[in-house]
Amino acid sequence: MPVFKPFRGIRPHKDHEATFPTHPLDNFTQAEITEKAQKEKTYINMIKPYVVSKSKDVDRNLRKIRSTFEELVDDKTLIQDSSSYYLYEQIYPNKQVFRGLLGLASIEDFWAGKIKRHESTIPQRKEKLAHYLDKVNLQAEPVLLTYQSNSKIELLMNHEEKNVPIFNHVDTIGIRHKIWRIDNRLKLQQFKEVIDQIDSFYIADGHHRIGSTALHAKRLKDKNKKHNGTEPYNFVYSFIVSNQSIKIHDYNRIVKSIGDLSTEEFLKSLEKYFLIHEKDETPYFPSQKFHISMYIDGKYYSLHVKHDLRSQEMSLDNLDHHLLDKYIIKDILKIEDSDSSDQITYSKGTSNIEGIKLLKEKVDNGEGRVGFGIYPVSFNDMIKISDLKLRMPPKCTFIEPKLVTALLMYDMK
Repeated sequence: MPVFKPFRGIRPHKDHEATFPTHPLDNFTQAEITEKAQKEKTYINMIKPYVVSKSKDVDRNLRKIRSTFEELVDDKTLIQDSSSYYLYEQIYPNKQVFRGLLGLASIEDFWAGKIKRHESTIPQRKEKLAHYLDKVNLQAEPVLLTYQSNSKIELLMNHEEKNVPIFNHVDTIGIRHKIWRIDNRLKLQQFKEVIDQIDSFYIADGHHRIGSTALHAKRLKDKNKKHNGTEPYNFVYSFIVSNQSIKIHDYNRIVKSIGDLSTEEFLKSLEKYFLIHEKDETPYFPSQKFHISMYIDGKYYSLHVKHDLRSQEMSLDNLDHHLLDKYIIKDILKIEDSDSSDQITYSKGTSNIEGIKLLKEKVDNGEGRVGFGIYPVSFNDMIKISDLKLRMPPKCTFIEPKLVTALLMYDMK
């Protein structure tokens, strides 16, 4: 069973709880980040030296973040709780509810395979995040872990929701965030006993965050001759939710160039692997697995993977992202390493036609030559891939809930 333990969460004082947290930075343009960084007593202002500084002395910038964080704790802008689990719930404008528990998962369990992954990571990004942790020692956004639903955990959460939350706020996009702090010894033990019944956690979102935390932990472990696994660096801040409380959307691809091929030659090359149907200007969202949407030169196409290329057993050849990578990215476009190639960018989907329209908009704006819309990966396929220790290409799943940064934080010191 994987470890999931309570922690001394750091959170904004009530006077700042509506303004200090932020949505993840990749939701904003650089201009928006620069503007937000001017507002004091906010998370983006705290990390200002990292996100908007003109100084190229990265280590100095990171040390400044740590010192600013400690100042905010000293002046009570940020407060630290006693050891707790936290029940966290998001309620969307459409009444959809996501909920789960915030706590700490063990990096030792990640190394041992009790926390299972399904995606590859981009080495440069993981290294950059690990260096950030080396200097700042603060985790502000949890990794999203999932597990097969457990009725006992659901009952405990139902009971806890009858209490008054410590945080209840609607953000700028209409999502209500509610947090209950669980610090009673009896309750902590009750939650621990039912969580201990979970066989494995599966990474739903945050492969780079947990990978960088593991890299950071390994460096410190190698230096620490007395390492015993209980050190603060040996844990990753996590949000655990059941499979009933996540939604997997499509994660689409934009390729900057089709090389020396003309559009006609590219379409002809695709015929080797796909049955192609032109949709003209009508946006096409893939209707099922093994169907891929393509947009190029102002037209949509449906690409149906030929039946003899579809695996009947669970393998990477059973996944559309891998098939696109194998037959189009590598074989036709000759991009050998999609993990690190600057020829590929990613577009978050919506599980409907709106994500496809966004893909079109990005291609029309010159972000790429061709866009590919991919049918969302199912929860069962994600679990099977993880259990088989296979790796999807990076960014195959765009999963809700999306978490707020610095609503709660874990100080690794």
